[in-house]
Amino acid sequence: MEDYIVEMRHITKRFPGIVANDDVTIQIKRGEVYALLGENGAGKSTLMSMLFGMYEPDKGEILIRGEKVSFRSSNDASALGIGMVHQHFKLVDNYTVAENIVLGREPMTKVLGFLPCVNMKDANRQIAELSKRFGLEVNPTDKIECLPVSVRQRVEILKMLYREADILIFDEPTAVLTPQEIDFLLKIIGELRKGGKTIILITHKIEEIKKIADRCAILHRGKLVDVLDVQTTSSQEMANMMVGRQVEFSSSKSVPNYQDTVLEVEHLSVRDANKFEVVKDVSFQIRGGEIFAIAGVSGNGQGELADAIAGMLKTSGGTIRLCGTDVTEYSIRQRVEAGLSYIPEDRHGVGVFMDFDLSQNLALRQYYREPFAKKGILDFSQFDSYAQRLIGEYDIRSGQGGKTSLRSMSGGNQQKAIIAREIEQHSKLIIFVQPTRGLDIGAIENIHRQIIAERDKGVAVLLISLELDEIMELADTIGVIYNGQLLKIADASTMTSHDVGKYMMGVKEA
Repeated sequence: MEDYIVEMRHITKRFPGIVANDDVTIQIKRGEVYALLGENGAGKSTLMSMLFGMYEPDKGEILIRGEKVSFRSSNDASALGIGMVHQHFKLVDNYTVAENIVLGREPMTKVLGFLPCVNMKDANRQIAELSKRFGLEVNPTDKIECLPVSVRQRVEILKMLYREADILIFDEPTAVLTPQEIDFLLKIIGELRKGGKTIILITHKIEEIKKIADRCAILHRGKLVDVLDVQTTSSQEMANMMVGRQVEFSSSKSVPNYQDTVLEVEHLSVRDANKFEVVKDVSFQIRGGEIFAIAGVSGNGQGELADAIAGMLKTSGGTIRLCGTDVTEYSIRQRVEAGLSYIPEDRHGVGVFMDFDLSQNLALRQYYREPFAKKGILDFSQFDSYAQRLIGEYDIRSGQGGKTSLRSMSGGNQQKAIIAREIEQHSKLIIFVQPTRGLDIGAIENIHRQIIAERDKGVAVLLISLELDEIMELADTIGVIYNGQLLKIADASTMTSHDVGKYMMGVKEA
């Protein structure tokens, strides 16, 4: 008999309007990296949330180390050595790394022999030792609010290790990481496996599964399709099973038909909150029917550049023209009405209202105009019919249609909703910032097709992405940003990924 550390047998979980998991059985061996692969909304996170005690299954049973268990809360799962790193980290920003990790399990000492006191010196020492042992490179005395997202993720990993978890669940761990940070995380997962931990990896990124996983369970619309040996299964087979159809790994793109200039950016500069110049004298143009892609390593000013063009950041110098009109001092709404659509990088912070339903989020750009409002009175029946059309056209998975709360939807389907809303403005310029971050291969294929379709309609597209492969596949023109400056602008057909990579690292032309 196999040494299974986790067994989930015939698990079914329903929510209003949707069966999230339908009779799913998985068996995970001690010490392996076991991947759960599936589209956004396939039921991966729901299944693991039941293993971590956040939900109870409607049907089925869970066995840990051969013993049947019933979890009432995540504390019950933690007591059995199960830990989970969620997509959205659960950390207190103004606490230190160590204070976050020991919260609820503080090492205590006694002052004057009788007064109980948290021994932070001992906590800092323990966490520094754990960090060093697993190669996590975390300073226990740093404040969470001062740390980048990749280090915060490592703090969550340390939290599990401090609680002596030996079954570690990672929920979409690379969705918010740069390529360099992803490589480092996969190295950490390898070290955890060497340390005897069992890893469950929830993901939709096949290339990461091929690098690190032993076996892979594929879910499609709540059902288990198959469990595969990763090394003997091709990426194409995995992708086809995950999406339920033949997947194309590259987009077909016709020769561009350039039209008049839509966006002109001249000598643009932007300062951050500390008055530090993060965008420095940037100039470029985008024509109708052109995808102008900006490549760069994260943190080189590309996010601030997009926000400034969209009106979310004030410029410190320069001019922005949209179809010949100076919009530098326009408000966000004025820019939208002048023909600008914006898909932001910060999906939750500025892309949607999490506590609004889907129909309200889809109408955010138009709610104050007819047919959504008449004489200042909102007509919610128009919200509903508009939402139903977009749900169908853009394949937005939502359990209760337009009434679905955004908070209850998967990250990928939230992103589909934002893209649907912005494309439906029929704008002259669409800015896409990290449009496929956190999405599965089927959704990426679909969004790439939509971007090319907008370009073929004569729309000017500004694409900002950290994915070099995405840049090379979609761009007609490439601008490479480094330290807030555009080092190079060239026709995409004249540049290789090696060339772009050199400029991304700050190498200037001879």
